[in-house]
Amino acid sequence: MDRQPRKDHLRREDIMKKFTDEVVKKEKRRIRGLRQQDKTVWFGLGMFGVVGWSVAIPTLIGVAIGLWIDQRWPSQYSWALMLLILGVMVGCLNAWYWVRKGGIEKDEDSDGTGGPS
Repeated sequence: MDRQPRKDHLRREDIMKKFTDEVVKKEKRRIRGLRQQDKTVWFGLGMFGVVGWSVAIPTLIGVAIGLWIDQRWPSQYSWALMLLILGVMVGCLNAWYWVRKGGIEKDEDSDGTGGPS
């Protein structure tokens, strides 16, 4: 008989903790949104362009240098292909940098798990 009130109490605490966690998470999201009001649709389109160019330019430079090397010093291996791959990798790192720099900043008080710290 004594066991039922204890279960109810634990269940109530669990529900309250989940509710509190959800409220805290939504409030953090709202505050972050208020801080980033200047990031509109145009900002997103601009970021899309920056990411595209940050991959395209190193790739094209790599291909151009590779073709030049292939014309000057022919070999068994295709420098154009190797430098194309290198250009794509450098471009992806470059794009990652720009997305990270222009993206949503992490909350200082967040522990990275998505929940309250």
